[in-house]
Amino acid sequence: MRYPRSIYRAFDRIRSERRGERTWPASFADRLTHPVPGSRAVRRLMLSGGMRPDLADAGRIPVRPQAALPAVADTEVGVTWVGHASCVLRIGGLVVLTDPVWATRIPGVRPRLTPPGVPWEALPHVDAVVISHNHFDHLDAPTVRRLPRDTHMLVPAGLGWWFRRLSFTRVSELDWWETVDIGPVRFEFTPSHHWSRRTLFDGCRSLWGGWVMTAYPATPGATTVYFAGDSAYGRYFAEIGARRPDIDLALMPVGAYLPRWFMKPLHMSPSEAVRACADLGTPRMMTMHWGAFVLSAETPMAPIEQARIAWREAGRDQRDLWDLAVGESRTLLRASSTG
Repeated sequence: MRYPRSIYRAFDRIRSERRGERTWPASFADRLTHPVPGSRAVRRLMLSGGMRPDLADAGRIPVRPQAALPAVADTEVGVTWVGHASCVLRIGGLVVLTDPVWATRIPGVRPRLTPPGVPWEALPHVDAVVISHNHFDHLDAPTVRRLPRDTHMLVPAGLGWWFRRLSFTRVSELDWWETVDIGPVRFEFTPSHHWSRRTLFDGCRSLWGGWVMTAYPATPGATTVYFAGDSAYGRYFAEIGARRPDIDLALMPVGAYLPRWFMKPLHMSPSEAVRACADLGTPRMMTMHWGAFVLSAETPMAPIEQARIAWREAGRDQRDLWDLAVGESRTLLRASSTG
């Protein structure tokens, strides 16, 4: 029998209290760093045609679908861009999915412009999934239901009930700056300038953030990857960089940024993503959150084209900008443990 979401959330809270487990506040609205646009702003956006961009260049989005993932050596970290914020990360011997969305469409927007870069059937055994927040373009129920129920799900505080409702047995809910270890990989949940909502009535009921993942954290040969999830630009990037000066690669969102009067408190522009990368102190940036779903006013190719310009104007080495095609993979050589 299916119940309203609020009932599942209440059932989960009662279960946690009876077991003496941790419970979360009813709202995380106090974590907002900027007010979420209200109904008046949304109405203005819709009337101005702000969600109907020119899609003429959609055919230029680079797509290199893979029938199988390339091999990754023990001394490497492998990243494959599936599309939007979905990546296959192979790190420390684990296979990790970020915000997996393999669906053809999500509620409220037109069907995706490009197919997932890797067929679901081509995935190896998935050890863990990291979720940044509960928006439909980052948390897709049909995709999540395809995972084995013993997959380790790492989720923001207040969102664990959603996965336990689907019978997942290994769910770790984290607050900002908390960590969990899976084998030789440490996962740390970090702040972001965003918000959460899945229905009209559950705004900020769960937290939002990014993930710092470090292979072999106790050794000098550690390699660290940062997955930003979704975020506006702000002070948290410098704070993350100060706390974690060892980030080797940042997976950064560059799309869904126009019109700026509406999107600025919600999503970074490509130039802000490059600036955030500098705040983090990381030498490499992989672009994501573009090329799949029509979420804003910029043309489909604008995010990657503007990111390349901003990276060049910042004086950064073009080889360190991982502007991958959908389905493309790249590897990062882990630092030598003797060096």
